[in-house]
Formats: sequence, C-alpha cells, structure tokens
Amino acid sequence: MDFLRDAIVNIGAWIEGLLVSAGLGDPLVSLIMTAISAIVIGFTPLMIVIFLIWMYRKVSARIGGRLGPNSSGTWAGPWGIVQPFADVIKMFTKEDVRPQAIDPVPYNLAPVLVVIAAVMVWAVVPFGPGEKMIGSDLGIGIFYVLAFSSAALVAFLMAGWSSNNKYSTVGAFRAVALLIGYEIPQLLSVLTVVMVTNSLSMQSIVEEQAGVMFLIALPLTALIFLLASYAEINARPFELLECESELVAGIQTEYSGMKWGMFYVGEFMGAVATAALFSTVFLGGWRGPWVDQVPVLGTVWFLAKVLFMLLVWSFFQMTLPRLRIDQMLNFNWKFLVPLSLANLCVVGLVNKGLIPAGASNWTRAGILLAANVAVILVTWAILAAAERKARLRREARRKELAARLEVGA
Repeated sequence: MDFLRDAIVNIGAWIEGLLVSAGLGDPLVSLIMTAISAIVIGFTPLMIVIFLIWMYRKVSARIGGRLGPNSSGTWAGPWGIVQPFADVIKMFTKEDVRPQAIDPVPYNLAPVLVVIAAVMVWAVVPFGPGEKMIGSDLGIGIFYVLAFSSAALVAFLMAGWSSNNKYSTVGAFRAVALLIGYEIPQLLSVLTVVMVTNSLSMQSIVEEQAGVMFLIALPLTALIFLLASYAEINARPFELLECESELVAGIQTEYSGMKWGMFYVGEFMGAVATAALFSTVFLGGWRGPWVDQVPVLGTVWFLAKVLFMLLVWSFFQMTLPRLRIDQMLNFNWKFLVPLSLANLCVVGLVNKGLIPAGASNWTRAGILLAANVAVILVTWAILAAAERKARLRREARRKELAARLEVGA
C-alpha cells in the first residue's frame, strides 16, 4: 500500500535504483532519469490528444445529433476508440503535396514549431505534490508558459507567408491581429494571479490555493483568462485562422499529409495545454481531497480537472458561432482589455490595502470575490448606460428621419 500511495514517485525511485545497481555512475543515472522524465512529459499531451480527438467526436456527435466514430460504417473498436489510431496511420501514409512557389524552410518548419510550442508548456506544469512531480519548477514558470504560447504566432505567420497563397496570407495576418490582441488580457489576468500569490512559480500558485481555489476568489479574472486563451488556441467563437467558409483552410490551405496532421494535432494540443494551465492557475491544480494522505491522488485530481475543462472547450466548439474579425477585435480592444486593466488595478489595491495580515484563506477569498463582483457590477452599469444612450440616439435619429419625410411629402 505504501508503494501505491505515491506510485509515480516510487516507480521513478525504483527505476533509478535499478540503474544504480547496474553499476552506472551518478552523472549517467541522472542523465537517463532526465531523459525518461522528458519522454514521459512529452508523450503525456500526445496520449491525451488521442483521447481528446475521440472524445471531441463523441461529444460533437451527441450535440449535433449525428453519427459518431463508432457508426462510421467500418468497425472502429468498442465505442469507436480505435478510430483516432486509424487516423494517425492514415496521416503517415498520405502523400505530401507541396506547391512549387513556396519558401521551403519556413514552410516545413512551421508545423514542427506549432507542436513544439504546445509540448514545451508541459515542462513546468505540476502533476502532483513535490518537486518530483513537475518537469522543472522554474521561478518564472507562468512567464515561461506565456512565452512559449506566443511562439505559435511566429509559426502561423511562417506558414501563411511561405505558402505563397492569398488565402494563407490573409489567415496569417488574421493570426497576428488576433493573437497579439488577446495576449494582452491574458497576460493581465495572469498578472492579477501573480500579484495575489507573490510568485511566478506554477507549484507555488497551486499551493496558494490550499483553502480556496482562485476560480471562487477571482471569477472575473478566470473568465477573462479563459476567453483570451480560447482566442489564442483558435477555438470558437474566435476561430479565424482557418475560416473554411471564407479562407478555404486559412494558413493550412497549402499543407497536406503529415504536415497538415501536425497543425491538426497542434490545435488539440493547444486545447489540452490551455485546460492544464487553467486547471493549475484557477482550479487548484493537483489539490483535492485526501491528497495529503495519498499523494498519487493529486495526479488523478489534476487529470480530472483537465478533462472537465476539455469538456467545456468541446461545448464551446460545438455550440457557439464564429464571430467576424471586426467583432472580435472590437470585443478585445474596446471591452476585454479595459476590463482586464480595471480588474488588475482593483484586485491589486484590495490585495495590498484591504486584506488584514494573517487573514484566513476564506476571509481573503471573500474580500477578493467582493472586489471582482464590484468590478462586474460597475462594468454592467457602464454597459447599460452606454446601451441606453445608443438607444436614445437611434430613436432621435428615427424621429428626425420621419420628420424629414413628412416635410418632403
């Protein structure tokens, strides 16, 4: 039972003991253990993506009232679980068709960078309590995540420009406008959490949620972060990079075979990384009941929270329509950025000025929640007043037009 209580750490210690008993030196053992850890961390999102593709098809089939992978006409295993593996094999065997006028270096490098950027995020995500359950507990962990999430912007620009296709180029320009804009509220919402925790370390952010997770204490911050992150990963209603009804396939128009498959996998891996990041920053990460007694449950709780956020992402994908580019940019620059700035200032002032020293976790969470609710109410009042003024202007315009028509008659 003691072995199972912290099974993941104990398995690592057992493998390390085998290497030491084989007569390997400490530097070589350390190198091998680091390589094993890197492989496990790198393949974890890939395994989750295979499950996510299957889950996404099942959920979309249920919501849309249509056939799922287990009713595709061929036997795809029980509940259709073999279908994603068949798709992987198909991607490996499809022909790689490349236009003649492409710029080959950025064209071939772009899909690789998309996958690398999504995988590298997991290096600082804590899977459980303790330093052995995280790839590297960097002091700037959350900054590291945001830096690598921005790398996808470069990859999208490379893919669109190097394809020598107008649809791809427009998709790349949309990616630049979208990602640069929505990175600002995403960063401001993360800064709000950093101010509250006084740390950039992902493990420290989880530990600060010992009593109350930040989703309860900072609901507005969590909502801003979620919306900005969905825009970053090209999820609906912010899906503008592909835009099949307008841009054929956007930046992916001139890609085929495994290169297209890497963009496809990169999109799902971005969704998994966003779910993991939201779970860590706002849902308490690996924290949950009985984790102190059975540490391996921390990983179970973390994966359960990631699964819940992936279900939320699936519902967004299947139920919301896509916005126009002008609507998306107006929503960001005229609403989300000012709201995130106001939220940052209010939470910072409340955190430093109104929370007494030695306050309990629930007291602190209650004060921060009140500050978030106050920002929401003030925002609602401002929007209501603006809508009232706009309605009065429309009515005055209609009356003026009616009066002109009467005079003309």
